[in-house]
Amino acid sequence: MLADSDTRWKWGALTAYRIQSDIRLDGYLLRGRATPTVRQLDEVGARADSLREIRGVDFVRSIDRTRYDVVVLALVGGAVQAMLHGLARAWDGAARRPVVVTGYVGVVYEKLADGLLLRHGADVVLANSRHDADRFREVYRGVGADDGSVVECALPFLGGDRYTGEGDPYTVVFAAQPSVPESRADRTYLLRRAVEHARKHPGREVLIKLRSKPGEHTTHIEELPYQKLAAKAPGPLPPNCRLVYGNMGEVLDRTDLMVTVSSTAALESLHRGIPTAVLTDLGIRESLGNHHFLGSGCLASWDELDAGHRPEPDQEWLARQGVAADGAYEKAFDTARARVTELREAEHLPAISPYYTPRTAPGYLPGILARHGLDPQGEPLPGYADAPEETGGLRRVARETVREAARGAYRHGVQRVAPAIRRWGQL
Repeated sequence: MLADSDTRWKWGALTAYRIQSDIRLDGYLLRGRATPTVRQLDEVGARADSLREIRGVDFVRSIDRTRYDVVVLALVGGAVQAMLHGLARAWDGAARRPVVVTGYVGVVYEKLADGLLLRHGADVVLANSRHDADRFREVYRGVGADDGSVVECALPFLGGDRYTGEGDPYTVVFAAQPSVPESRADRTYLLRRAVEHARKHPGREVLIKLRSKPGEHTTHIEELPYQKLAAKAPGPLPPNCRLVYGNMGEVLDRTDLMVTVSSTAALESLHRGIPTAVLTDLGIRESLGNHHFLGSGCLASWDELDAGHRPEPDQEWLARQGVAADGAYEKAFDTARARVTELREAEHLPAISPYYTPRTAPGYLPGILARHGLDPQGEPLPGYADAPEETGGLRRVARETVREAARGAYRHGVQRVAPAIRRWGQL
């Protein structure tokens, strides 16, 4: 499995085990901006039998097609496309090759066509719900591409104990997101409302669940971490309000009310039957992703939650989103498992054939491939091919200090310098 961030690692590893439980999982982390730290991987809890960092160009030219039955690409769309072209070239003419599986880590609320077409060419494109499967097939059919790769399943990390009632103390969890909302004003507002909720309800515990610690990256760039906003807030947090990290499943074990803008944590919470609120305070907008929850019955504001409102989800909406905890989830991966098994046992798999080619997207595809060290034919670019491949385990100690210093400089640029430049440009 090849993954490029903490959340995609979680999705990819757990998907692999859902497809086939008794496997050897060799994990590869695509070296880049969001490469997870050891702490982040430990927090996710999805284990691999081996683990190493690797460049995309080295992955496609070194992966042994005779060693693996399945390759899971848990990557952003552009990286999936690059790996598909690289693997297609590397395995060209081979009698047998691994089955290639990809998909999405959560709610697909933006760049539907772009992300899907970048994933076209994989043998299996997993859709996390009936709703997504219908949309995915419609996109592929709309461009005249084969939609037979789309397979309906569910998010692989749903589970946990069913919610039985209010705990003691009653616990409210605000699931923060790295990039939604984006502005300082909006993020400060959400933090303030969570803190005010704690002050208005001293008998409740309010947890602000953060994705990463300072200096770590996630799937999305976080320019304004809530930790920094909290540190600059007037006065300390009330004693019943605190910032927390850790595995989301463990946090949900003690949650009585989940609050978020549009985090996938909402689906995990709904699957358990936990009251879940998707905030409308900043509007219902595509840029926020909360429009995905239209019809869910979960849309609510902090004012309503302060007054004691507990959203009641629409059961039909839950079923279409693949999060209804009615026993169907146990069979959600049966179709995907059967499809992968069928492909594995086939005498011959067709060549990997993405929709995007130098002919269909001559102004788009070459740039995507070049970012990962590949030319338009999927061959390693000379500069990348000549560079020595780094060997050894994850984050070799000899290079740790230098690499973290470089990442620290990058994060400073993203979190402090870039926003300042944008503000100056608006003057």
